[in-house]
Amino acid sequence: MRILIVEDEPTLGRQLKSTLEQNGYAVDLSTDGEDGHFLGSTEDYDAVILDLGLPEIDGLTVLGMWRKEGRKFPVLVLTARDSWSDKVAGLDAGADDYLAKPFQTEELIARLRALIRRASGNSSSELIAGDVRLDTRSGRVTLKGEPVKLTAQEYKLLSYLLHHKGKVVSRTELIEHIYDQDFDRDSNTIEVFVTRIRKKLGADVITTIRGLGYSLDDPAAVRG
Repeated sequence: MRILIVEDEPTLGRQLKSTLEQNGYAVDLSTDGEDGHFLGSTEDYDAVILDLGLPEIDGLTVLGMWRKEGRKFPVLVLTARDSWSDKVAGLDAGADDYLAKPFQTEELIARLRALIRRASGNSSSELIAGDVRLDTRSGRVTLKGEPVKLTAQEYKLLSYLLHHKGKVVSRTELIEHIYDQDFDRDSNTIEVFVTRIRKKLGADVITTIRGLGYSLDDPAAVRG
């Protein structure tokens, strides 16, 4: 899952980026509204963490511009002002959730997970496809109840496919959502990760749709 953080406090921004990366997210960090708006308008993100008090262009304006441009990713608004009017303004501008500073990082991550799940149509924190289960809270992956160890990139790829279960996902889409902006993106590595996941979870867990990409679905749905 790829996240954009737009936060002008350098220390907080770096801390959030580091924490989210440790939790398996690919993260881009912007420190002002103009750059943040550009990234949100030109890159594909699974969610955005947006501070309201930004230089150049304020957060509410950035959010309104994204929504007018048809950008539908979920947005978690951060505000240093815990007043009902700021919350209402953020929600009315198109925010999906808000969090007042100071906050606990654990709460932010939990809210972020929930936003991403809802955006992809998943209500549970556990993503399931046949005998494969991925717990988004703990990052634990199991096969028939037994834990399976995945690398960070393998986990990101599996998580993205599980969040979009039953849909065909192209290589390009996977690259855009499991790597951050500064990563050296190579489409050939996607096939390498898919091969490794198949070795660990079963040859049929991910289906290659020739010329289109990859799909992950429940075995029963595939047989049907």
